[in-house]
Amino acid sequence: MAIIASALLRIKSDPLACLGGAEQVNQCFAKMGHFWRQRVLDPANTMKLFILQVLHGNTAISHLRWLSKIQCAQSSYCQARSRLPTAGVAAVVEQLSCDNGRCNDPAARWLGRRVLMADATTAATADTPKLQQAWPQPSVQKPGCGFPIVKLLALMDLASGVILHLTMMSLKVHEMSQLAGPHEALRTGDVLLGDRAFCSFGHLALLAAMGMDAVFRMHQRQIVDFTPGRPCRGSARGKKEYQRGIPTSRFIRKLGPEDQIVQWNRPANRPAWMSDAQFASQPAVLQVRELRYRITAKGMRTRVVTIATTLLDPTRYPKREIARLYGLRWEIETNFRHLKTTMKMEHLKCQSVDGVIKELMVFALVYNLVRAAMTRAAQRQAIDDANRISFIDALRWLRCLLTAAPAPGPGLMPALVVNPARPDRYHPRVKKRRMKEYDLMIQPRSQYPQPAAGVEVRN
Repeated sequence: MAIIASALLRIKSDPLACLGGAEQVNQCFAKMGHFWRQRVLDPANTMKLFILQVLHGNTAISHLRWLSKIQCAQSSYCQARSRLPTAGVAAVVEQLSCDNGRCNDPAARWLGRRVLMADATTAATADTPKLQQAWPQPSVQKPGCGFPIVKLLALMDLASGVILHLTMMSLKVHEMSQLAGPHEALRTGDVLLGDRAFCSFGHLALLAAMGMDAVFRMHQRQIVDFTPGRPCRGSARGKKEYQRGIPTSRFIRKLGPEDQIVQWNRPANRPAWMSDAQFASQPAVLQVRELRYRITAKGMRTRVVTIATTLLDPTRYPKREIARLYGLRWEIETNFRHLKTTMKMEHLKCQSVDGVIKELMVFALVYNLVRAAMTRAAQRQAIDDANRISFIDALRWLRCLLTAAPAPGPGLMPALVVNPARPDRYHPRVKKRRMKEYDLMIQPRSQYPQPAAGVEVRN
């Protein structure tokens, strides 16, 4: 975070200061083989407008003339944005969102380890034929009644909330088939935190071979039994009915109440997301720690949580610390809410495949800028957890910093709002505001009957 945080001091009224300035942005696109004429909307100014547009909630293009001093037609900006090569935008975003986006503060680590979170979310795009072909709408919706849905697999740093990697895929593609990208952003010694979708023998063995550990929620189909010395499937004699309900893992050692080390066996069939070479290189057995804890807080939907992890040492990694760590996994869900609701990423506006990809990358860039402001504010205000800094307040401060509003003096940053620590807060998933009493669309709008000429229509 050091490079991002120091760039915040230089941003002032220039959104490209975090990327090294307009000249460096143009050089980055030139290295990608992109050529352009001398015009107002060169790659640097186009990226500047793009950042301002996303920073202000993916606002309308007509709003940009009030946010910057660049005077151009709306169509000219659209054409300039479409001319930007996707690889060039990716290279510019990577300057800010890759290794420089990691939080290297030892105080922010969990038991001396850096923790990364992985999870998937979705975003809707414009309803165009090309986008429907790239990211089809849900199959339960009739043609013409839905929107293309792009599925996003994100890898985030737990301490800073920064996006380290973002993978785009179709809605029907499982997250396990897209692990190559997030694994490239991992380092030896990292701890990967995820839900039950990532829990499998192949994934745990793959991370262990890379020198990393994992803390996943146990898959719902996995049978877990904490009885010491209990039988395992394949060791019991008799009919197959006798083995029904018996776990496939072999008990090795008990570490405490509902805390044990077991041996998982490699599955007989290769997972669809794994190559033949990867499957052949995996060990036949793997030692995994299984533990279970209960949630007693009133109103919580989940009462019992079972964890599978490769952190086998109960002295260095006590059960209570692993349970606390998995409770922090909800931070990635909160970060998705900031992206989709606060920053308005839930509904994308570009109408081409390349445009959607570039729009998502700029969203990740601006989101990381806000997280950098939160991290710097936490350091200045002596707050241990940067996630307690108000995301909305940091976003509003950046908006004022990059527009005509007065900015702080050199090296100064205002005190941002600090949210109180409320670990046991519970809000049920209900809505207070009622929806309009209109019927849902069940066929394309063009197929609905139209009023005859001269007939008065009343809504």
